[in-house]
Amino acid sequence: MIFSVATAVHLTNSLSLRPKHNDQTHLMTHFKLTLWIAYLCLLCGSSQAQTKVEAAMADFVSPRMRVIIDNDFNGDPDGLFQLAHHLLSPSVEIRGIIGSHLKAGAGFGSEVQNSAKAACEKVNELLSTMGLSRKYRVVEGSPVGMDTMTVARDSEGARLIIEEAMRSDTKQPLYVVCGAGLTNIASAYLLQPEIAKRLTLIWIGGQEYEGIALPPPGYSVPEYNLNLCIPAAQTIFNLSDIPLWQVPRDAYRQCIYSMAEMLTEVQPQGATGTYLTQSITQLMARLKPFLPMGEVYILGDSPLVLLTALQSGFEPDPASSHYEVRQAPAIAADGTYRYQPNGRPIRIYSRLDVRLMFADMEAKLRMVASTTHIP
Repeated sequence: MIFSVATAVHLTNSLSLRPKHNDQTHLMTHFKLTLWIAYLCLLCGSSQAQTKVEAAMADFVSPRMRVIIDNDFNGDPDGLFQLAHHLLSPSVEIRGIIGSHLKAGAGFGSEVQNSAKAACEKVNELLSTMGLSRKYRVVEGSPVGMDTMTVARDSEGARLIIEEAMRSDTKQPLYVVCGAGLTNIASAYLLQPEIAKRLTLIWIGGQEYEGIALPPPGYSVPEYNLNLCIPAAQTIFNLSDIPLWQVPRDAYRQCIYSMAEMLTEVQPQGATGTYLTQSITQLMARLKPFLPMGEVYILGDSPLVLLTALQSGFEPDPASSHYEVRQAPAIAADGTYRYQPNGRPIRIYSRLDVRLMFADMEAKLRMVASTTHIP
């Protein structure tokens, strides 16, 4: 339900507080009361989208982990799907959302002057669409990537990660989930190395590993997200001891969603469904003259939800997705993997439970859009 100033005026008048003709004092009182009621209405309506899912699960679901979301929301719109899905997942407590940068010439929204700022604007646009304005802390990451693996790019995003990781008033595990480059988490580590023992990093990025998967036809090295900031990837892989769950290209490319599903399962689900669908269809329409996309789209950032919000109940873990534990490679200056004799063990996901991930996303969007009571 959307409340407006017109609604507030109606409520004010209903309370028999109509201003007397030409009475300036009453006019001012009426105006102030109208604004106050409008504010209260906004607060009441601001969390409705989330409340529908929370209310349906309130008796048996509560947050059991903290999550900081870091993504290039002004770039590939798959990040908007991941963000909306996370916002509707009551088992996670979202402690902040970081808008991260794109690299010049990286496509999508990389032509803007400050892509990190533009990413935050996209986040706030989605929050407004979902009726969640001002509910979450939204901050900019560094507007540019790191120059070397040993020098941080300080930013609000990096400071948010440090602040949350260093808290001593909670025992809930902290996950920093990154769907783009690693500039902000790498910078946070360089500024405060102690965070490595206080969080788990989940990253969508990196090319295939030998012995696990072959690269796709016409592949690029380095992979897109790794190439957004190679020095930051070097910080995380070569220098840090941060626990890492990696979802490389062969795994995130499994997250294929058909446009027929998009038009029948997502678009009809209210303002949020329309917004998300249009973010994809408008992009595909722009690309169609010179890069026909077919009839599917890869929602490659959605595993960030699967691996956090959809962990198993007993022995919490992404139990239905498969990974291998391998020694972390070193990242070379050209973005390729190199053997690293002292590399720490990391998780490398190779098979994702796409059914669970997309079925849950669709169900939550339907719950939000539903006009009937959800028992």
